[in-house]
Amino acid sequence: MPFRAPVTDFQFLFDHVVDFADVTATERFADADKDVTDAILSEAGRMCEEVMYPLQRNGDLQGAVLENGVVRTSPGFAEAYAQIAEGGWISTSASQEHGGMGLPHSITTAVNEMMSAACLSLQLNPLMTQGQIEALEHHASDEIKALYLPKLMTGEWAGTMNLTEPAAGSDVGALRSKAEPNGDGSYAVSGQKIFISWGDNDFTKNVCHLVLARLPDGAPGTKGISLFMVPKYIPDANGEPGVANSLKVVSLEHKLGLHGSPTAVMEYDGATGWLIGNEHDGMKCMFTMMNNARLGVGGQGVGVAEGAYQHALAYAMDRKQGRTPVGDGAGTILDHADVRRMLATMKADIFAARAIEMACAVAIDMGTATDDKDWKARAAFLTPIAKAFGTDTGIAVAEMGVQVHGGMGFIEETGAAQYARDVRVTAIYEGTNGIQSMDLVGRKLMDGGDAAYALLDEIEDRAEAVRGTFPELAEPVWQATETLREATEWMVAQGNMNDRFAGSVPFLKGFARVLGGYYHLRAAVAEGGQGPRSKLAQFYVKRLLPEHAGLLTHAMQGADDLYALSAEDLGAA
Repeated sequence: MPFRAPVTDFQFLFDHVVDFADVTATERFADADKDVTDAILSEAGRMCEEVMYPLQRNGDLQGAVLENGVVRTSPGFAEAYAQIAEGGWISTSASQEHGGMGLPHSITTAVNEMMSAACLSLQLNPLMTQGQIEALEHHASDEIKALYLPKLMTGEWAGTMNLTEPAAGSDVGALRSKAEPNGDGSYAVSGQKIFISWGDNDFTKNVCHLVLARLPDGAPGTKGISLFMVPKYIPDANGEPGVANSLKVVSLEHKLGLHGSPTAVMEYDGATGWLIGNEHDGMKCMFTMMNNARLGVGGQGVGVAEGAYQHALAYAMDRKQGRTPVGDGAGTILDHADVRRMLATMKADIFAARAIEMACAVAIDMGTATDDKDWKARAAFLTPIAKAFGTDTGIAVAEMGVQVHGGMGFIEETGAAQYARDVRVTAIYEGTNGIQSMDLVGRKLMDGGDAAYALLDEIEDRAEAVRGTFPELAEPVWQATETLREATEWMVAQGNMNDRFAGSVPFLKGFARVLGGYYHLRAAVAEGGQGPRSKLAQFYVKRLLPEHAGLLTHAMQGADDLYALSAEDLGAA
């Protein structure tokens, strides 16, 4: 069956699970009522199905290439990008002052996820531009905003971010790129950057690079880094692309997946750039872009999971193999218990990850609309969970999709393996999932756990309210939340951060497991306990939620046993 954008799932989440009505009740987002939101989601879904999804395999088989210094993108990408830009899908949440729609970030998050499901390689391009738009809106001068934002919002120009260098990956403070004042308000930026997603293309008039570099008086480490706008073509007096800047694409990486997305090695040789924000304040500016991208990358994971699930389900509904164990089944491998288990796991975890993603987006919108510190704290707390669990779910679901296909999943022609190859990097870029978990137990618990406890209180209150009518769902969710509370208290009590870090990944996964149970409970309650969502909730609570106990036990072991294993021990036969 062809790809079907999960529009109805988003509508259900907005209406019943993540309290999107609170967003539209604010003055800031009052125009995004149900009719408007449903229409936008439907139109975006149609675009994903008809324009982007047909390019999914094409982008993999005929990836981007570098020819004589020019990046040639996959056939059909330019035409599809033009429709994305013309539809306004790059600037849905951008400020209206410079041509954006000013819609809630929740809507953009939903649209981006559907685009990721349809064709992740192409979706990565507008995601980068959206992040750059947000960084410029918050930190750029009025002159830079007036020149760059309108063209980025229309998609006439595209944006990238340049952090990583050969010797500076997760340790950004080790970067060597330099910027020297030119004396006229501009700077000469020099250095090499690697892993630059969509570092160039052949369908926008300009590519605008946000580049981290160190000024001559910049201190060592992250505190001495500044951020610069370095365009491929220097804008002329009319704001149009002028002379070529002193930068180039050195090469494109040969990657496991995402072949349609050119990942560039960029060389800057005294390229002209302009400071964004204050001197030595580059990390603060860049984190604005990165935080936007982290939720977006979580959505990429969920989107690929959706595509992989639909692909596997279609195969399972068609493939006949062995004697069916049920008399009134489909007559295909869908009737076999293990195949049914895999598909149910895929679907249940997609819902959980999508709900976490959208709850995070709603918190971002509420923080924006109300300037309430508690909403902002919730958004910050949920961001690493949404990123890590969303991408882990994408990887796990895509892997299960290969397994559902059996031997044919290992054969490239079926397309099942592409999802697994494409999604793997999402757990690595925009901060590895290990870094997300460290952020969760470190920076996000610096409030003494207030944001975490507020979320746990909400879960327990709602579970308590329906214990009488939905005991088989509410009771396990309430009990799991108590276990999670104890683990959170343990984390907060640890003065040695390495003890927290040693259990940070299972802690994040355990937190996500409980959040998933909560959102499945809310879905079942909204459905009245009868229907497919209620059955899925039963599956999740009975079979997947119990994993939280082992994860949280793991999380509270500290670091001693890890470091009891020496380098020699780890290398011993």
